[in-house]
Amino acid sequence: MNKVFGYIFSPVFYLFFGLMLGIFQPVQWLCYNLGGYSAHKKSVDLLNFFLTYSLLLLGTSIRFRNSYQLPSDRPIIFVVNHQSMYDIPALIWFLRKHHAKFISKIELTRGIPSISYNLKHGGGANIDRKDNKQAITEILKLGRRMKENNWSTVIFPEGTRSKDGRLKQFQFGGIATLLKSVPNALVVPIVIQNSWKLVQYGSFPLSFGEKLSWTVLEPIEPGQLTPNDITQLAENEVRQKLNQTT
Repeated sequence: MNKVFGYIFSPVFYLFFGLMLGIFQPVQWLCYNLGGYSAHKKSVDLLNFFLTYSLLLLGTSIRFRNSYQLPSDRPIIFVVNHQSMYDIPALIWFLRKHHAKFISKIELTRGIPSISYNLKHGGGANIDRKDNKQAITEILKLGRRMKENNWSTVIFPEGTRSKDGRLKQFQFGGIATLLKSVPNALVVPIVIQNSWKLVQYGSFPLSFGEKLSWTVLEPIEPGQLTPNDITQLAENEVRQKLNQTT
């Protein structure tokens, strides 16, 4: 029935989702050019509120859990498993007070209403995966912005989305590069569950009635730990929550 209802409700969802992207393109432009970073960020937060809860049109349940008092006076590196493109709007919305930035493929900075504009002007890192030097430079610049502004960054250390929900091994390179610029950053794992099920039939139809959740796990103080140790600890926490073994 998830697939059957998906055929009915996916067009409604895509229409609303696309409408929001179209509306907020000029809204972002106005906010950025008239009000600078602060106004632009508010417009992006509002956009991602609508994008997140547009999933209700698919009968999706959305739940964000956080049992920890996360600091607002130091940078945070959020280490997150990745299951679908629908992971991202909720992370932007629910982590909005932490000014969460993303490391994105530079190709995404062109051609996507609202999303491309935010990637260009929102303060994240846009990297060329074919140019290792450029990628490292951009991530280091992001780290400096985190340090200067107490911003945070969301990093997907699997490197690619998991199409079946099975956790891939975490790579430590991105975390290590960020910690060079912001050694005082707190590392916070987040586990995403079931967003892969939305796209289990592909982009159409989207699956109806799935239960999505984003759960903040126990923060990790870097201290004297190596980036590899930190990455392994984060992976273990996420894997345990998913009830998956290596």
